[in-house]
Amino acid sequence: MYYREISSENLLKIKTLGQLKAAGYEPQSVKQELRNNLIGRLKRKQEVFPGIWGYEETVIPDMQRAILSMHHINLLGLRGQAKTRIARMMVELLDEYIPVVKGSELNDDPLQPLSRFAKDQVQEHADDTPIAWLHRDERYTEKLATPDVSVADLIGDADPIKAATMKLPYSDERVIHFGLIPRSHRGIFVINEIPDLQARIQVALFNILQEGDIQIRGFKVRLPLDIQFVFTANPEDYTNRGSIVTPLKDRIDSQIITHYPKSIEVGKKITRQEAHIKTEQEQLVQLNDLISDLIEQVAFEARESEYVDAKSGVSARLTISAFENLLSAAERRALLNGETSTYIRVSDFMNTIPAVTGKVELVYEGEQEGAGHVAQVLMGKAIRSQFLKYFPDPDKAKKAKNGTNPYKKIVEWFGDGHKLDVLNDASNADYTKAMQSVPGLAELVEKHQPKKDTKEKLFLMEFALHGLAEHSQISKNRLSTGLQFKDLLSGMFTMPTFGEEEEDDSF
Repeated sequence: MYYREISSENLLKIKTLGQLKAAGYEPQSVKQELRNNLIGRLKRKQEVFPGIWGYEETVIPDMQRAILSMHHINLLGLRGQAKTRIARMMVELLDEYIPVVKGSELNDDPLQPLSRFAKDQVQEHADDTPIAWLHRDERYTEKLATPDVSVADLIGDADPIKAATMKLPYSDERVIHFGLIPRSHRGIFVINEIPDLQARIQVALFNILQEGDIQIRGFKVRLPLDIQFVFTANPEDYTNRGSIVTPLKDRIDSQIITHYPKSIEVGKKITRQEAHIKTEQEQLVQLNDLISDLIEQVAFEARESEYVDAKSGVSARLTISAFENLLSAAERRALLNGETSTYIRVSDFMNTIPAVTGKVELVYEGEQEGAGHVAQVLMGKAIRSQFLKYFPDPDKAKKAKNGTNPYKKIVEWFGDGHKLDVLNDASNADYTKAMQSVPGLAELVEKHQPKKDTKEKLFLMEFALHGLAEHSQISKNRLSTGLQFKDLLSGMFTMPTFGEEEEDDSF
C-alpha cells in the first residue's frame, strides 16, 4: 500500500525502521509537506483558514502563495489583526503524524537522522530502530520576543550538568543542550514581535534561515534544520521599540501585510465569534443589530480619531471586550431588578467605557482630554454615524418649512424645562415609563421604524434621544447613576451648586 494512503490508526502500529521502509515512507521537508497539503485542500475547494474574516481576498491568498512558494513568512500589521491566529492555523496543513526516532530530542527523521543520538540508534539497531509518532499539534513552537531572550534560549549552549552526569569532555557534542529552534526541527516555529528581539540575537538567526544550520559555542556541528519560520511584527516597532535588522528582513521570503476589518459586517462576525458569551447571558438578554453596529462603529471611529494614535492601531479586542461588557451590563441590571429577561439598552452601550479606555493608545491631545472623555466622544460619534440610518437628519429637519420637523415636539418639551433621567439600573417598567413620558418620541419611532417590535421601539426611542443630543438638539449629561437629557441651553449654563450632586460630564 502507498504510504500516503495508510490510515493514522495503522500508521501508529508501525514500531520499527524496517516496518516504516516497508510501508513506502519517504522523507519530505516541512515546507513541502505544507505545500502538498495546501494543494490538496485547494483542489478539494476546502477552506484553508476558517474563521479568519475579512482576509478572503487579501491576506489569505498571500499566505497561500507564500506556502506554495515554500517561503519563510513575516506577518506585518497592527495589534489585534489575527497574525498569531493565522500562524497557529498553519498547523492544520501539516500531516497528522510523522515518524521520529524514538527518544530523539530533535524529532529526527528515521531516514535522515541529525542528532548524534539518532545516528547512533540507527547505526546500532538498523531496521530494528524503534520509531515513535509525532502529532501535528506537537510540531508547533511559539516564542514571544522579549529583550531578555538569549542565543542559548533559541539555539542552545553547552550544558555543564550534562557533561558531568555523562562524564563527557566539553569537546563532545553530546553535552550540547539544544534550544527551542533545534527542538522545532520538522515543525513550525513562530517568533512574535520579532523587532523586540535584540539585534545580536536576530543575527544568530541568519544561518538558520539561509543555510538551515546552527553553530553552538564553537562546536563543529552542522545541523541542516528543517523548519518553517513565521514571524509577526507591528509596523510601529520599526521606529519605537526596535527594528528587524536588514539582513534578517532580506532572508524572510514573504512579508504579508494584515489589516483591520473594512466593514461593520465583517467586524460583527469577528466579535461574535471571539466574544465569550455565557449561556445564561444569551437566555437573559435580547439583542438587536443596531447595538452590534454601534459596538463596531466605536472601533471605526477610534481608528479615525484625532485623539487616538493611528500608528498603534485599535485592536479587534476592543469590540470583543465591549460586546462582553455590554451583555454583562444588561445582565447585572436584570439581576438587580429580579427580572428573568431584559432587552438591551443604549445606556448599556454607554456603560462599556471600561472596555474602550484600555484599548486605545492616546496622542498628547487625547491624554489631555482623558481616556474616559475620549471613550465618551467615540461612543457619541458612533451613535451619530448610525443615527441617520434610522431617522432623518436633525440638522436638515430643523430647517424644514411647513412644520414638518419630526423632532419639534420632542425638542420643545425639553425646551419647556422638562428633563429625563435614564438610570443605569432602572427596571423594565421604569424604563418604559421614562421613554413614554417624552411627547412625540413614540410617534417618531412609529413613523420611521413601524416594523420593529415593541421592545425594539423602546430601544429606538432612547436611541433617538442620544442621536438628538449628538446633533446638538438637546443636551446629554452624565450622572453618577446614569444619564440626564434636558434642554440644550440649560444644559450649557447649569452650574452645580455646592452640596448638590454634581453632574459629571456634558457631552
